[in-house]
Amino acid sequence: MADRVLIFYGSYRSDRQGIRLADYLVRAFGERGAEAELIDAKAVDLPMLDRMYKEYPTGQAPEKLERLAQKIREADAFVFVTGEYNWGPQPGLKNLTDHFLEEWFWRPAAIASYSAGQLAGAHASVAWHGTLTEMGMVVVSSTLTVGGIGHALDAQAQPVGEGGTALTRAFPRFADDLAWWTEAAREQRARRAPPY
Repeated sequence: MADRVLIFYGSYRSDRQGIRLADYLVRAFGERGAEAELIDAKAVDLPMLDRMYKEYPTGQAPEKLERLAQKIREADAFVFVTGEYNWGPQPGLKNLTDHFLEEWFWRPAAIASYSAGQLAGAHASVAWHGTLTEMGMVVVSSTLTVGGIGHALDAQAQPVGEGGTALTRAFPRFADDLAWWTEAAREQRARRAPPY
């Protein structure tokens, strides 16, 4: 059974560089046999959070919210690709994530962060860890961090230079960690229903 992995990306900027990392991850997970799909917050274009998905009466949520809720429920694992804005995560990605709650429960998540500078989005990665845990996900210990994003992946999301080499070297452990927890969570959910 192929792991169903949703890759979430949240920049709304016109000159998005982090989309290269998201595209790389979709391809790299696919090459490992996973069913990986990009969920781009800008393309989904949810409004600023007013009402969570669960706050709509059954069958009355906007169609794009309903479709995304179904994808989240059917996924085995999640990867959050985040840039760093002033030591924090991107507001577009956080807004998209906050529209849901129970849909995230009992599945593993991994964090891939990036920035133009050398810290590679480390502050955003740390912030996401607590947020995702609070939202009911098990966050794996392996992370991907890509500094100098504009020089690590080309426009076709192919690794280049030292940054690309480092990414290529780090990805297998990141993916193995997520795959292990994905299998463990799937088997546990099949064996016993979650407690809530």
